[in-house]
Amino acid sequence: MPSLFRFLTVIAILAGLVYAAMYSLAEFVTPKQTEISDRVPLDLPPPGQPVKTP
Repeated sequence: MPSLFRFLTVIAILAGLVYAAMYSLAEFVTPKQTEISDRVPLDLPPPGQPVKTP
């Protein structure tokens, strides 16, 4: 039975570390905002046909 408690303690500590890492990333890291532009083809082939790229 002590090995079960040791295992559960290790799992709880690892889960706490993962939770703390996710929380710190969400709170303290600010993503860089940039504009994205991408060409959208106007004439799409029928489903199942490959898309031709110039």
